[in-house]
This record gives sequence, C-alpha cells and structure tokens, in this order.
Amino acid sequence: MTNKKEQTFTGFVKVSGAREHNLKNIDLEIPRDALVVFTGVSGSGKSSLAFGTLYAEAQRRYLESVSPYARRLFNQMAIPEVDEIEGLPPAIALQQQRGSGTTRSSVGSVTTLSNLLRMLYSRAGDYPAGQSIIYAEAFSSNTPEGACPECHGLGRVYEVTEKSMVPDDSLTIRERAIAAWPTAWLGQNFRDILTTLGYDVDVPWRDLPQKERDWILFTEEKPVVPVYAGFSPVQVKEALKNKSEPSYMGTFTGAKKYVLHTFANTQSQLMKKRVSKYMLSGECPLCHGKRLRKESLSVKFAGLDIADMSRLTLSRLNDIFSTYTEEKTTKSTKSEKEHPEKAMVTQRIAQDLIARIQVILDLGLGYLNLERSTPTLSPGELQRLRLATQVRSNLFGVVYVLDEPSAGLHPADTEALLRAMDRLKASGNSLFVVEHEVDVIRHADWIVDVGPFAGERGGHILYSGPPAGLSQIGNSQTRNYIFGDQKITPEKTRTPQSWLRLENVTRNNLDNLAVSFPIGVFTSVTGISGSGKSSLVSQVLVELVAAQLGQQADLNSEDETETLETEKIMTRAGKITEGMDSIKRLVRVDQKPIGRTPRSNLATYTGLFDHVRKLFAATEMAKTRRYDAGRFSFNVVKGRCPHCEGEGFVMVELLFLPSVYTPCPTCHGTRYNNKTLEIKYKDKNIAEVLGMTVDAACNFFSAEPQVFRALDVVRQVGLGYLRLGQPATELSGGEAQRIKLATELQRLQHGNTLYILDEPTTGLHPSDVEKLMAQLDKLVEQGNTVIVVEHDMHVIAKSDWIIDIGPGAGEGGGTVVAFGPPTTIVNAKNSRTAPYLNKFFNPENTWKHQMQR
Repeated sequence: MTNKKEQTFTGFVKVSGAREHNLKNIDLEIPRDALVVFTGVSGSGKSSLAFGTLYAEAQRRYLESVSPYARRLFNQMAIPEVDEIEGLPPAIALQQQRGSGTTRSSVGSVTTLSNLLRMLYSRAGDYPAGQSIIYAEAFSSNTPEGACPECHGLGRVYEVTEKSMVPDDSLTIRERAIAAWPTAWLGQNFRDILTTLGYDVDVPWRDLPQKERDWILFTEEKPVVPVYAGFSPVQVKEALKNKSEPSYMGTFTGAKKYVLHTFANTQSQLMKKRVSKYMLSGECPLCHGKRLRKESLSVKFAGLDIADMSRLTLSRLNDIFSTYTEEKTTKSTKSEKEHPEKAMVTQRIAQDLIARIQVILDLGLGYLNLERSTPTLSPGELQRLRLATQVRSNLFGVVYVLDEPSAGLHPADTEALLRAMDRLKASGNSLFVVEHEVDVIRHADWIVDVGPFAGERGGHILYSGPPAGLSQIGNSQTRNYIFGDQKITPEKTRTPQSWLRLENVTRNNLDNLAVSFPIGVFTSVTGISGSGKSSLVSQVLVELVAAQLGQQADLNSEDETETLETEKIMTRAGKITEGMDSIKRLVRVDQKPIGRTPRSNLATYTGLFDHVRKLFAATEMAKTRRYDAGRFSFNVVKGRCPHCEGEGFVMVELLFLPSVYTPCPTCHGTRYNNKTLEIKYKDKNIAEVLGMTVDAACNFFSAEPQVFRALDVVRQVGLGYLRLGQPATELSGGEAQRIKLATELQRLQHGNTLYILDEPTTGLHPSDVEKLMAQLDKLVEQGNTVIVVEHDMHVIAKSDWIIDIGPGAGEGGGTVVAFGPPTTIVNAKNSRTAPYLNKFFNPENTWKHQMQR
C-alpha cells in the first residue's frame, strides 16, 4: 500500500445524530483536505449524508451570515435533521443536473470564457476604418447593446402564417379548420363569437373571402360581443334581432395573437409545445443566425468575428490563442508599434483564456464550443465544466461536494477527472464525492460505505476509514467490487441472427458512416465522451428505425422550456439498407422524468395503481357506499382532500425566506378525505398502501397476481426501496429509466423488439448493475435486440457484441474503430476502450495490483 493511503489528516468533520431521510441517527468522523468517497447501493443514504446533511448544513451556516433579503436569491435546501456537525468548512455543491432550459445559457457563459472573449474583441479587435471602439457588452447577444434588432439576439425569427395555423383548408371553422385554436371551451367560444359577428362557420375555410380569413387570423382587434351558447347561426341572428339575453359576453382574439400570447406567457410546457407547432422558425435574415448587430460583427480577431470564433471547438481555440501568449521578441508589426497597449491586452487575455481552456481540455471536453447551449449538454458534461471553473478559481479551504462526477465518462476521461480533483485537493480543499465508479472509489483517501441495503434497510455506516480497511467489512456490498477478483472468463457469446445495416449516416461528427448492428443479441456501443455514440444510437438509429415503423421519434429534451429557441440538430443523411424485417417494434428507454409533478409516481406510471384502486373498490364497505375505483385516486375531487386538493402538503409563503412546504393540516399528508380513508383492504387504507416500499408491498399483495407481478419486476430492477407513492419529482434519471424498463418488462413479450438505452448504469452501484444486466439479458433471451450506449466496463465485457466509436472526441471521433465480441476488441490497436476492457480478461492485470499502485 502506498503512502498516499497511510497519510495523516489535518483535521476532521464530526457528525452527530444525522437522521436525514433514511439515515439511522448516525455519528461519523471524516477527514478534511482529503478525497472522501461516499459509496453504497442505490438508495442506501449516501446522498442524504453528503448533500442532505453535510452540504445543507454548510449552506445554512453561510446563509445565516447574509441578510434575509439576499437569502431569497439562493435555492435554499431544507435544514438537515442532525444534532451537531463540528469542523465543517464552507461548501460548494457540484451536482448532477440538466443544463438551464434557456438557449441563452451556453458553455461560454458557464465557464466565463465568453466574458474574456468579449473583452478581447472590445479592446484588441480589428475595427473597420472609421468605426469607434465599442464596449464588451456590445459583443453579447443577451444585452440591448449587442443583440440583433431583428431577432432580439435569438438568431432566429418566428412567423405565424395562414398555412401553419390552418393546415387543412377543406375543413370548416366548426370542424376546427383553425388548428391553432384550443380544442376545449375557448376554441368553441371563438367559434360562437364569429357566429355572432356574422361569419359563416359551416363553409370550407378556402371558400371564405380572403379579407374575412385575414381578419379572423391576424386581427389585433379584441371585440366583445354577446354569445348564445348552443344556438344555430339562424337562432343567433334571431336572438340578436330580438336583443335576447346572451349566455355571456365573449372577447375575441385573432388566431395569430392567441398563438404568440400563449407561447410568451403560458406556464404550461404542454401548452407551449402545442402552440409552437403553429410557429415557423427560420434563420434571421439580418444577422444570419449570429445573434449580434452588424457593428459588433464587423470587429475581427485572427480574421474571425466573435460569432465565428464562438463556433470553433475549444481545442481549436487553444491552438489559435497559443500563438498570442508569448511576448514577441522578433520585430513588431506596424500595428503593434502604433498600439502597444493592444498587444499587451491581447497577450494578457490570451494567457487567461489558455489557462482556463487547458483545464477543460484535461477533462476531455475539447470537442465543445462556446456557443453550445447548456440544455444540449449531458449532466456529466455540465458538472465537469463547473468543476473546471472551480479548479481555475484557486479557492482554499473549501469542501467540494460532488454527485457522481464520473457519470457518463469513459474510463480514459475518468483518469482526467481524477487529475482535476487531485489539483483541487492539492490547493488545500476537501472533496466529498458520492460515487459508484470503482476506479474513483479506489482513488479515495477515505471511504464512507453506507448500507447495507436501500431505503429503510439502509442508512447505517458500515465503514468509515482508509480504503484498505473496507476489505474486512463482511456486510459491505461494495467490498467485493473493490477487492474481489473482477476477471471475466470468456463465455460463449450469442451469435447475431441477422444485421441491421445503416449507410451514409451524417449527423454532428458522424460523416458518411456505415455501421451494422447485430440483431438478437446484446450490443454495447462504446467510445470516449463526445466520440459520437449517442449521435449514432440515441438519435440516428432511433430516428431511422422509428421512421421505418411509422412511429414518431421525439428526440427533444423534456426539460426544454424554450422549444422554438432550441436549434434542431438534424440527421443530414442516412438510411437503413437491411434488417428491418426482423424488427417489429422500437422502445427507447431514456432517463427523462416519468412525470413533471408530485402527482405522478411509480404506482401511477407503471399502471399498478389502477389494479390497487380496483381492489379497494371491490371491498364490502366500498360496495355498500357505491365507491368506484376513481374514488381512490388523489386526482379526483370525490376522493381527495378538499384542502390541499390531493397534493398532501400546503405551501407557506415567508417574506425574505424560501417558501416552506408543510403537510396539509386537514389530511396530514395522506392526500385523501376521511371518508375515503375509512375503506380498508387487509387493514390498510389507500394512503398507507401508497406509503409502502415496493419490497413491503410485494409481501402485502402476494395473493394478487396482477399487482404482485408488477411489483416484482420493479423489485428485480433494483428499486425495491422506493415507495409506491414516491413523487416523480424525487426520482433520479437512473431510477426513472429503470421504472420505464420495469414497465416494459411487464408486457407480454413477442420478440422482435429493438430496445435502445443510453447509459442505463448511470447512478447504479455495481451490485445494482448486475440486477439490471439480468433483466436486459432476459429481454434478449425472449427474442429481442438490446443496444446500449455504455461506459461501464463490466457491462461492456459481458456484452455479446461491441461497436467502438472514436478514436477521439468531436472532430477526432465519429468513426467505427473496432467491432466484434469483447475478446476481439481487447486486441484493437487504436481503440481507447481496449486497454480498460483488457483488465477483465488478462489474468496478469489483477485489481489488487491496481489498489497498491
């Protein structure tokens, strides 16, 4: 064992009586100025300790030092349930989170590189003759000084036309020719108003005079007229003549105005998505998509305007600015003699840019460009960008709390991540890291193993100490993966039945690529981050197969709030030439949330709740009271609590402090009214059933085949610790993905289905990965095809087939480096995956040697 593992620590953080979530009143000491890794099975309580307790308490202490008014600006965590924490320094959290929903947030803004670039163009750019110097703000599309006046800095203009709002002009207004209008009451209201105004709503749209069509669609007027609901046109005319009492007075809004107003003001993402279908977007004719006004675009540096510079990869920027970092010893140019301050500014800013870019390159993100919007980044990419910014900040004495920083990383990129974390530690900081990746755990100075199992069966500290001591902990789920023999004996892999062949694939960094996916086996698509794996599998393959099957492939992020602002990346070319006769169905199991609100949960998503409500409705008391299954839904008025309307909690607004959510004082968090809760099934009411874990519910419903089968599948994918009524908003992306997989596994399998999963092991402990693999293998055994984009070497080593994309990232990737069974890939010369895969098959390279390195 090296000295690193036997180091002495400068001080300790002491935790007493931590009870957050499932933590069992734990006491703990962990060292400062060290890399401390919190590990344990999914749901064991690692994050409750690292984030819910340690970081939350550090944030609380800091916020108590600032004014109550300033506290409102922070996204405050709940005050942790803990008796005392001693020796806790200030903390910074770098969590796994999706990028901001706005395209105005970018790689450049997250890393502050754009600020430097704007300063460079302002002070050292080449201006056209006669143009005065403009300030740095004028090089930002987010400011009035810089934004293109035509598109307001979006780079795109939006148009609402007759054709976009009325796709089928053979329909009448009554038959909903104006598709842009809402289908519910408001659409009917607009039609009734038109009838009052004398328009014929029963002739085909195309037969109406153009003048009438233009007024209906584009008027800015908002006339208020009497509405006679349910009357025919003739009856309306008669009622107006007789000045009869109307049903109500209705206000008309032109279809275009309705679309634009709804898109700009609605809080509902569903509504925003719906009306965006009637808006046509195109490149801004004034700035040609560059977002800036022409004065800003006329300034050049190295022959490029700032928009073109921001579209170059960070690797390319590094090459450009490297030439400006040194003081010139040779003869200066005429321009430099006339403007020596310009040369000095260029050198200073170039040095700062290079220093910041180098850290990002070290973290394997050289393929990104400054213009790349944050909604298009993976959580892992965003976390590494923020980590790079912290490495550069040179803070001292801070605790960095990281949430699975290796998520989405190839082992080659993980090595770079560990170097960056070592730099933070060497600067005098502490790192508390929640992690499942074996290589990161082995690199730790101190391991805190939480468990032994998930949920209620977890929350205990099994071990806290230097890595070597974990080998003695018998009930640790982590121990075997760190110290056990992880070699894999090559098994007989399944033979492909046929091939799904793609040709001429062109998207992102894939250029005219030909690739063949085996059918009827388990395939892992590998390669370093940014090599083109997701572009090939989760985008092109999904798109092409869905099109052949007549399905709609929705590749957009569910989190996108500015639907139209997001520039759609299109597959520019590609076709399937063979193999579709073996695929009858496509299922993409992604990590998008299973619901946006707490009303959506595991039980509702899987369909399990329907069966449970029927069981309650079938009880004697429910029958006597004539309660149907709907009575037991917290979304239905007759069964839910009238005070909180089935939410289970109420919000208390506090001036200058974050709003507090407290259990509803009427139903005490049960969500139901008293009459509904009086109905019992096997001595439990519906709220008590929703409070059960999947494991407990399996025993409770063991005599009900339909319910038990659904629960058992959820348990088999490693989610036995979740509560049936656990809100969708509390689930991680990995948990959401496994719930979707469990829902799919419940279906009657007919084979010939193509399952596509993007990094399904994200957030999973190695023991949970084995459970997941068992389920995916079951799908293959039932005659289906499974293709995963994956970095977990254990999964890759156990695959039937591997397609390795690379060799590098961005422009340096996008080609098939190697393909074949794992035992073939280990010998691939230019594969970045081969050396790491080799460790599973080469008996001389044992894991114990790696621990002692």
